[in-house]
Amino acid sequence: MLWPWLAHWIAASLLSSVVAQYSSDQCNWRGSGLSHESHQQDVEQVYLRCSQGSLEWLYPTGALVVNLRPNTEHPPGGGLSPGPQACIKARADSQGAQVYVERAGRLRLLLGEGQQGARVQCFSLAEGALFVEAVGRRDVGRETLAFQYELVTSSSVWTPSHPYLGADTASCKHCSDEEVLMAVCTSDIVGRGRIRGVKSSSLPGADYHSVSMALTRLFRQKGGMFARGGARGLGLSISLNTPLPCGVGVGQRKELLVTGAIHFGEAWLGCTRRYRDFLKLYYAAQETGSNPCHMETD
Repeated sequence: MLWPWLAHWIAASLLSSVVAQYSSDQCNWRGSGLSHESHQQDVEQVYLRCSQGSLEWLYPTGALVVNLRPNTEHPPGGGLSPGPQACIKARADSQGAQVYVERAGRLRLLLGEGQQGARVQCFSLAEGALFVEAVGRRDVGRETLAFQYELVTSSSVWTPSHPYLGADTASCKHCSDEEVLMAVCTSDIVGRGRIRGVKSSSLPGADYHSVSMALTRLFRQKGGMFARGGARGLGLSISLNTPLPCGVGVGQRKELLVTGAIHFGEAWLGCTRRYRDFLKLYYAAQETGSNPCHMETD
C-alpha cells in the first residue's frame, strides 16, 4: 500500500537534487541524521556494491534509500534462477528506524523497529531498494540504526544455498563429486575430523541444528574464527549450524572432510565426505587434471 504522504516524499526526493552518498570502499556506509535537522524530510541515496558489508545510521532523521548492487553482473535468461538475493541482520541494539523494501513507491515492511536484533530477513533484489525510515521522534537521543548485509547470487552453480533463504531440498542434498572438489577450493572453512554430537539450538525461533565436531586438521578458515590455519592433531572443537530438515549422522566414528561457510559471523555446514573417499576422489582428479585446486591432504 502506498501512503499519500510517502508518495509525495519519494517523488520529491527523486526530483530534488539529492547527492548520492558512497562509502569509501563501497561496502560499508556510516552517516548521521544530524545533517537533516533543518530538512526533516530529506531522503538520502546510499549505494553499496559489495557482496557483504554494513550500514550504520546515527541519530536517524528523514530517510535513506539503500541500493544494494552485486559487484558481478547477473547473467540474463537465468531460467529457474531466482536472481540475486539479499539478507540483512540488524544489530541487537539497533533502533530509531524501520526498514522496508521499496519499488515504484510501494513498500513492504522488512524490519519494524521492535524487530531489531531479530532473525535475519531476506528479499530479492528484483523487489527494489531498501527504504529506511526514521520513526520521527522529537528526541532522537543516542539511537542508531545498524545492520549487516550479504548478497547471494547464483552466478556459480557451486555456490552453496544460503541458510537464511530457506531450508529447501537444495540446501540438504548430497554433494556430487564435482561439488565436493569445488567446496574444498571455495569454502570459508575446510577441515578434517569427526562428528561428536548434534543438538537443536535453544534460541527462540531458531530453525537449525548445531553440529559439534572434533577436528584433527584445519586446512583453511576465513577470518580466524576457530584457530590458526593448518593446525594439526589438536583435537580442535568447533560447532557448525545446519538447517533442521537436514539430517546429520550422530555418533559417527568415521573421519570426514568438512567444509562450511560463514554467514553473519556464524559457521554453517557445507559439503562433507568420508575422508578416505575424498582422498580417492581428490587423487583421481589430480591424475586426470580435473582437480580445480590444490590442498595438503596429509
